[in-house]
Amino acid sequence: MMTTSKSTTKFPAPVYRDTVLAPVFVDAKRYFLGPLLEIEYAHTLMLARQGIMPAGEAAQCLRALDALDRGEIERAEYDGTFEDLFFYIEKKLAAACGEEVAGKMHTARSRNDIDLTMYRMVLRGRLLGMLTSLLALRRLLIDLAWEYRAALMPAYTHNQPAQPTTLGHYLMAYIEILERDAERLRQAYARVNRNPLGACAITTTGFPIDRGFTESLLGFDGLQVNSYGAIAAVDYVAESCSVLATAMLSLGRFTQDLLFWSTAEFGYLRLSDAYVQISSIMPQKRNPVPLEHVRVLASRALVEAQGVLGSLHNTPFADMNDAEDDLQPLVYTAFDDADRSVRLLTGTLGEAEFNTARMAAAADGNFLPVTELADTLVRVTGMSFHASHTIVSKAVRELRDRGYDADTMAQIVERELRETDKAALISSDQIRGALSAANFVAVRRIPGGPAAEALQPEIERAKTQLQADTQWLSDTEQHLAEAKVKMKQQYDSLLRRIHEN
Repeated sequence: MMTTSKSTTKFPAPVYRDTVLAPVFVDAKRYFLGPLLEIEYAHTLMLARQGIMPAGEAAQCLRALDALDRGEIERAEYDGTFEDLFFYIEKKLAAACGEEVAGKMHTARSRNDIDLTMYRMVLRGRLLGMLTSLLALRRLLIDLAWEYRAALMPAYTHNQPAQPTTLGHYLMAYIEILERDAERLRQAYARVNRNPLGACAITTTGFPIDRGFTESLLGFDGLQVNSYGAIAAVDYVAESCSVLATAMLSLGRFTQDLLFWSTAEFGYLRLSDAYVQISSIMPQKRNPVPLEHVRVLASRALVEAQGVLGSLHNTPFADMNDAEDDLQPLVYTAFDDADRSVRLLTGTLGEAEFNTARMAAAADGNFLPVTELADTLVRVTGMSFHASHTIVSKAVRELRDRGYDADTMAQIVERELRETDKAALISSDQIRGALSAANFVAVRRIPGGPAAEALQPEIERAKTQLQADTQWLSDTEQHLAEAKVKMKQQYDSLLRRIHEN
């Protein structure tokens, strides 16, 4: 049976160009131009150092790299005469120092290990940027926790007022989460910042390259040793996105509370005029819109991070495009949205005011201190908690329709106690004093509690931990800066050797 042959177009087919290669070229210029050129320098310096490439030819290539017009590259339009940014740069270098010489730069490497090296370099920057923003939020919250360490407020369970606590105690709960976020980011960074360069296509090379040398020039902290895994493994990006999603989940929950507190019904939090938007029709409205933006940006980042994991699920354990050109920008978008969310929240809270009087009044109302009354009956009289809970519960039920009043509550409890043999063991003042939110907080002084003796040392500890994380960030950024200096020193040394010879 005869078949009709189909006409074919030359590479790249227009639809392939428009749907894949052109968008990828735009993304590559945005995200990878800087890392790609750093890799070009580092690899060429290594080839010369190892005697794999003649020093004079390496110097020619390095000068050609110096002469590249980055502005021209960034403005370049994809026209199909080259496959991607790597080949576009290669074409430029060949024009500058000849195809034969420029072609030697690609000895003992592949686009595979170049790509993975670029991805890790960009991702480590996003991890450090995320940590920077989260540290700024932590710094603000620690200051607020100290300022409001004694400010009474209700603690909520199931969206219902539960027991008295302090605003400082509440904020420390989220500060501890931010500390764990920092710990997770630091651990993820340690696994991301490993050098895959030298893995080549997937099995390394027969040339005597020095992977440790390029590691030092590019600011990595070690090798991604196994070459197959260096190319095929995706856990470095999956872990980073998981850490990001976890941080955004917590941030969103915290922001949701702040939105509740900003309502007229709560009235606990008031944003400054710089952070509210008005209604086009209702003159009285002060809408806490920035907090809504914080929430949706955090949600976007979380979903984008989950999208990365979903895209990688059930893909082959090998080199494949699913983890590369089309996916990497989604990773960076997730981190960018998360960073916007955190920075916006920090700015918003930096000018906000807490209505501590209203919070304190709520902490003393609505039966919130009565758990401590039951505890006090046990502590002073020796009765069982079951018995004390029964007495206090009866008083609560009796007052439920009339509304909570501490004095009346105390009188009912005294009346009920007279039906037992414990009445003489506790005074009216002790009963009434147990119905104070301030007392409720003051007696909860065990580790983790809201009392000053428990809370203040924790805030001080948090300040120390913030300094440690900030120092780690500074040291890490310094390490990356020193790698650039080392690259320049190696370049200058090579050129001096050429000149002397």
